[in-house]
Amino acid sequence: MDLQKLTIDRGEGPRRSRRRSRTPLVLFLLVLAVGGALGWTQRERIAAAVGGGAQEPRRVDLVTAEVVDLARASAGPSRTGAAANGYVVARRRAALSADTPGRIVELNVEEGTEVRAGDVVARLYPDEAEAEVARAEAEVAAARSAVAVARAGVTRARTQLDEAEAFVGAVTGQRDEAREAQELSDLEATRATRLFDQGAVPAETRDRALSTQAQARARTVAAEAGIVRAEAARATAESGVALAEAQVAEAEARIPPLRAALDRARATLDKTIVRAPFDGVVVLKDAEVGEVVSPNALGGQSRGSVATMVDFSTLEVQVELAETSLGEVSEGAPASVYFDAFADERFAGRVTRIWPTANRQKATIEVRIALDEIDPRLRPEMGARVVFERTDADEPPSDAPERRALAVPASAVVERGGERGVFLVEGDRARFQPIRTGESRRGLVEVLDGLEEGARVVRRPAPDLNSGAPILAAR
Repeated sequence: MDLQKLTIDRGEGPRRSRRRSRTPLVLFLLVLAVGGALGWTQRERIAAAVGGGAQEPRRVDLVTAEVVDLARASAGPSRTGAAANGYVVARRRAALSADTPGRIVELNVEEGTEVRAGDVVARLYPDEAEAEVARAEAEVAAARSAVAVARAGVTRARTQLDEAEAFVGAVTGQRDEAREAQELSDLEATRATRLFDQGAVPAETRDRALSTQAQARARTVAAEAGIVRAEAARATAESGVALAEAQVAEAEARIPPLRAALDRARATLDKTIVRAPFDGVVVLKDAEVGEVVSPNALGGQSRGSVATMVDFSTLEVQVELAETSLGEVSEGAPASVYFDAFADERFAGRVTRIWPTANRQKATIEVRIALDEIDPRLRPEMGARVVFERTDADEPPSDAPERRALAVPASAVVERGGERGVFLVEGDRARFQPIRTGESRRGLVEVLDGLEEGARVVRRPAPDLNSGAPILAAR
C-alpha cells in the first residue's frame, strides 16, 4: 500500500483552491449575460406570456390604415370626431296583437316572412263573434220589416181618410138637396095654406103640401146628422193616419241603435283578424296556433302579441353619446357608421335626431343616425360604431392638388420607450409597431414607413397598454 498518496500537500494547495472557486463564478456571469440578452430580444413574447395569464382582455376601438388624399382628408371616411357605440333600430316597429282576447286558430307568418299592409297575419276563434253578427243582422232585418208594416198601416189609414172625406162630401150634397127641397116644400105649404084659407083649394091639397113640407124637413135633419157622422169618421181616419205615421217613426227609430249594434258586432269580429299595419318583415313570432292572446296580458296565462314586424326601410342607428361629446354633434351633421358584422366597410349617414333629455345614470344622450343607403344585409339590433365627422374651418379649395398617402388617425399614434408607433392587432393581442411619420393634417398622421395599407390598429391606446397585452374589439 502506497501511503504517499495519503499525504497532504501544504505548499501549492491554496492556489489550486482559488482557481477552482473562480471558475463557477465566471460561468455564472456568462450565463447571466446570455440570459439577459435573450430576455431582451424576446421581451415581447415574455410579456405576452406573463401578461396573458395575469391580464383580462381590454376592450379597444380599432381603425384601419388607409391611403387617403391628405389635401382633402376632411371629405373622406377617415375624418375624425366624437364616436359612440350603438345598435341598429327601426323607426317603424310593431308588436301585432288582436284588440280582443282570443285563441289563435290560424297563423300565416314565420320569422322572415315579408308582409304587405293589410295582409292577414293571424285569426282568432271567431264563432262567438260571428253568432253575434248574425243576431244583430236579424234584429236589423226585423226592425226594417216593422217599418214596412207601419208604412203599410199609414197607407191604409190614409185610404180610410180619403173614403171618410168622400163620404162627407156625399152627405154634404144630400144635405144641400134636402135644404133646397125643404125650402120648396115650405113655399108650397105656405101657398096651399093661403089658398085653402081663401077657399080656392080643397083641404086635401093643403094637407098634401104640409105633408111634403114635413118630409123635406125630416130629410134635412137626416142629412145634417149624416154630416156629423161623416165628420166623425173623417176625424177618426185622420187620427188613424197620425197613429200609423207615429208607428212608422217609432219603427224607424229602432233601426239606428240596431245598426250600431251590428257595426259593433262586425267590429268585434274584425278584431279576431290580425292584419299587418304596414309593409315589413316579421322578425319575431311571439305565439303559436292554439295559444290565447290578449291585449291586456300580464301573466303567463296568455300572450300579449302574435308577432313583431319591422319596416326595414326605416332602419337607423341608435347610439348613447357621452354628454361630454354633445358639443361635437349637431342635427344634419355627417357621420360614418361601421357595423361589427362588416367592420371594414364604411356606411355614410347623417344625424337626424338628438334626444331633448339625458340619461342621468349613464350621463349619455340618445342620438339617431339615418343611413344614406340601407344595405339589405342590415338587421335590427346589430352592433355599430358611429364616428360623428366634424368639418374643419380650413377646408381646402376644390382645385387643390391631390396628395395621397397612407395615414392613420392621430389618436392611434403613441410613444413607447422613446419610439413613435401604433399598436397593431395580431389575433387577440396588441403589438407595438414603431413607425416613421410625416405630415399631420385634420386629425390624420401620414405614415412613411413601418405600416402597410389595411393594417388594423388600436384607435386610442390607453397609457398603460403594453405590447403583447390581450385585447377585445369593442362593439
